[in-house]
Amino acid sequence: MITDKLKKGHLLIAEPSIIGDLSFNRSVILLADYNQEGSIGFIINKPLKYTIHDLIPEIDASFKIYNGGPVEQDNLYFIHNIPDLIPNSIEISNGIYWGGDFEFTKELINKGFINNDNIRFFLGYTGWHENQLETEMKSNSWIITANSYENKIIGKSATHFWKEQIMELGGDYLIWSNAPENPYLN
Repeated sequence: MITDKLKKGHLLIAEPSIIGDLSFNRSVILLADYNQEGSIGFIINKPLKYTIHDLIPEIDASFKIYNGGPVEQDNLYFIHNIPDLIPNSIEISNGIYWGGDFEFTKELINKGFINNDNIRFFLGYTGWHENQLETEMKSNSWIITANSYENKIIGKSATHFWKEQIMELGGDYLIWSNAPENPYLN
């Protein structure tokens, strides 16, 4: 369901016209915060070649790390759907939470209380200054949709997520669902 309202918890789907931008080409972003001062989101469909154990050896788990966006890529962020287990979490919407007590989270992971369907880790985030995202919307860089997956989006496979979203949009977007990532190489 396409909407024109920017709102926390909505998804930003990269328009097929975003070509050559390594961060945003074929990206789907969960909008984690949106207000008058700006916006923050996490790219949810770009896994990196790292696991949480690669970055933090004291965590005994192999959760994938995702490229959250080009801002502060030396910082680790996480979203989850278990606020009853992770204190100090901030609700994004629809049962999706951002952050919380990381030391406690590490313990819960090591004890096996958290799995891939509960948490997703990101290096960096995507950020926009005041009115910047609105300007990008006017230039047709993004399609805004409601997050129909709600908190189950955390366990959703990233492999073909952009393509699935484009196919759900239908119409003129269908032709892009099978196009190569860089149509100039076709």
